[in-house]
Amino acid sequence: MAWAPERLPDPAPANRQPARVRSRLPRVRDGLAEYAAASPLQVLRWLESSRHGLTEDEAQARLIQFGDNAIAPGRAPTWSAGIGTAASSPFVLVLGVLALVSAVTGELDGAAVITTMALVSCLLRIRQEYRSDLAAQALRAVLASTATVRRRAADGRPGVARELPVDQLVPGDIVHLLPGDVVPADLRLLRSDQLAVNQAVITGESLPAAKRGSSVVADDSYQVDEGGTLFDSPVLCFMGTNVQSGSGTAVVVATGASAYLGSTHQEAPARAAETSFDRGARGVSWLLVWFMLVCVPIVLAVNAAIRGQPLEAFLFAIAVAVGLTPEMLPVVVTTALARGARVLAGQAAIVKRLPAIHNLGAMDVLCTDKTGTLTQDQVSVACTVDPLGRDDPDVLHWSCVNSYWSAEVAGQAITEVLDQVLLSHAADLGVTAYDADVLVGVVPFDVSRRRATVLIRRPGSLTAQTLITKGAAEEVLGCCTQIRVDGVAVPLGAPERARLLARSEEYARDGVRLLAVASATRQSWPGSCGPAVETDLTLLGFVGFRDPPRSSARAALAGLTGLGIAVKVVTGDHPLAAARICRDIGIAAGQPVTGQEIDRLDDAALGALARSTTIFARVDPAQKARIVRALRADGATVGFLGDGLNDTAALREADVGISVDGAVPAAMKCADVILLRKDLTTLHQAVIQGRRTFGNIVKYLKITVSANVGNALSMLVASAVLPFLPMLPVQVLVQNLCFDLCQLSLAFDTVDEPSLRGPRTFDRRDLTRFVVCFGPINMLADLVTFVILWRLIGHHDSLAGRAVFRSGWLAENLLTQAAAVHLLRSRSLPSPGRLAARPVLLATLALALAGLCLPFSPFASLLGLSALPAAYFLPLTAVLVGYCVATVAAKSGYLARSARWL
Repeated sequence: MAWAPERLPDPAPANRQPARVRSRLPRVRDGLAEYAAASPLQVLRWLESSRHGLTEDEAQARLIQFGDNAIAPGRAPTWSAGIGTAASSPFVLVLGVLALVSAVTGELDGAAVITTMALVSCLLRIRQEYRSDLAAQALRAVLASTATVRRRAADGRPGVARELPVDQLVPGDIVHLLPGDVVPADLRLLRSDQLAVNQAVITGESLPAAKRGSSVVADDSYQVDEGGTLFDSPVLCFMGTNVQSGSGTAVVVATGASAYLGSTHQEAPARAAETSFDRGARGVSWLLVWFMLVCVPIVLAVNAAIRGQPLEAFLFAIAVAVGLTPEMLPVVVTTALARGARVLAGQAAIVKRLPAIHNLGAMDVLCTDKTGTLTQDQVSVACTVDPLGRDDPDVLHWSCVNSYWSAEVAGQAITEVLDQVLLSHAADLGVTAYDADVLVGVVPFDVSRRRATVLIRRPGSLTAQTLITKGAAEEVLGCCTQIRVDGVAVPLGAPERARLLARSEEYARDGVRLLAVASATRQSWPGSCGPAVETDLTLLGFVGFRDPPRSSARAALAGLTGLGIAVKVVTGDHPLAAARICRDIGIAAGQPVTGQEIDRLDDAALGALARSTTIFARVDPAQKARIVRALRADGATVGFLGDGLNDTAALREADVGISVDGAVPAAMKCADVILLRKDLTTLHQAVIQGRRTFGNIVKYLKITVSANVGNALSMLVASAVLPFLPMLPVQVLVQNLCFDLCQLSLAFDTVDEPSLRGPRTFDRRDLTRFVVCFGPINMLADLVTFVILWRLIGHHDSLAGRAVFRSGWLAENLLTQAAAVHLLRSRSLPSPGRLAARPVLLATLALALAGLCLPFSPFASLLGLSALPAAYFLPLTAVLVGYCVATVAAKSGYLARSARWL
């Protein structure tokens, strides 16, 4: 019979079937919680399955209904679609229109140059289209290819377990798990044997989680504790996690996009989120468009009215539009970003997407995981104390005896990490003599007992045997009747037991995982060595483990704070443990916010809370992404540092996703920047380089736009009073290209130290203020030059006179622009100790020589230029000196009103 979920029997007590196939992550989480809370028998009834599984016909019907058990690949972006999206930028549209008009009017050289600039800009943006597709491919790469599945025969007889492709799994299938298996779907355990699952791909925690399924399927259920997460459930296993040890049998409850891992991808946006770079570049582009929309129609109307020659007026309007456009902006941006990427590669940071360098510099909030970033991701022994909390080396000895002999039992993945750390710590202290003892028996660690016991005979003893138990504090205390204090055993009463449990909880909240150690003496235990021996024990003390903070974390965080970046810790760990680590490394922890609290908030409330919160604890992948979205919606430029599969959604949502070498492939493919060292010090250097790179981009933008606007204004005035066009379109284009090629050298320039102290991004208002301040100075220099040239040439109507006029203005333009680079590139004035970098010095020298030599070169006639008379150079020098004096004065006034320079 095909599975018809609408006709399934409802569960008690509310007689409502839990939703199983969902497309939204919160619903998936709620459905899985219902499966955990119900008994396995009830879950099997809901799924219309049995412990022998489904028949092939039932499985095929469900496969048709619910689809393959695979994460949707999504539609790979095409080049045509990418170019279409990139071409929608207003800056690219303006360049395209100018190229078309230039081609129609016969300016083919200009059209070719402008078209090249537009294509470069498009190619710079196409990389955005591949982000989500790469993430989906990486998610699919972590999944298993086959699974061991039991399906029953058509006549109802039990079938045999066999290997099936994972994509053929459906809800209701019975799956067998063995060490090394990748969990193929979201599963509800039916029974297990010492099962331990590594959930690091989802939770980021390196220690395996104990999982259990009862042998009595009707009685086993689990409710998520208050403050816990779904991943704490011992009866649920999640797609993409790994079986570390033990075995288990489980029923499939969710597949494909309905599984937890799949739903995190389903919730991700179809294309990458718009970053700070994208928003800033779009804003600047529209500002340039507005300049054109204001200036070009005025120029066209004035010239058409005065001269009555619409075609000539149209050509001159095109010249103004070309003059206003920084044609080389995409190339300058690419050059600066590429150089920044090369520098970062030498500092152990690989930049996958060039705009990420800007976003690093603009970042004012960094969200980071705790484990492995702020901490060493390497558990160490924090303490060995007696029941009163005093250091006691004897506790270390007996705990190592337990670990040494427990290691004889293979497959104890849950405890072997801690046992190895303990034995290594003891070896460093010279505590190594265990093999003189004789092993009598071992009661291995069990996920239900949560303790391990060894029974040994000490050297020289014939009958007396020593029992040592180590495990979870509450479990070991439950077996104790005495505690040892100063070598004397005293009775363990209820008040003292409560105090010890409270102390254990305090350690746990402080980030220390505490294990209790107890012992007893037995006289030739008569029966087999089993859990029955764990009675009437004497508590010796506790051994604590902690993932200590990185030694470099405090200094690195202080450096990031000094750069104006607020650091927020986003972790799946206990909130008090996260707070302790933050205090240890100098972060003001404040009041942690948990994942459960986040779920109760709408987006607006979360955005307000996120700004003032430092620690987000017990959060799942969807909540991480939601935190990043809330911060960005509140106006922050957010970086996210993560290395797990649980971080991929947040990495895609951030302005700049940062991962580390050795992270899971999905995280590395979603990231924009990969740190070759898992160290915030590397990130600190990357941020500084990002701001240095952006500072040089802004130098180009401000200096170029202010000069171009000044030139456009002077052309507008000149067109109203001169009987000819002050400059031809091709001359304007050549002038702009010479200036822009010179400014490519700014990518190699130094940047003022104050410009590195705060987040940097494109600011239209700041650009407008700069242009309004310095653009008129360029205009004034041009107008003075017009008067000089008008008086100098004498024969204004001749072609030769017009060529001299245009040559003189071209020379003045290029010389003043060369001077502007040095006067405006820094807060300080040029001096022997504060000169520009050598590439800038050489490029501006070449620009000045071009201004002086082009009128005398073989290309002069092609460009409509003519040799300049010697009498022109003295007044030209006076104009240049006046321009420099006026620029310095305006600069002093600008700095007095504004703390920011470039």
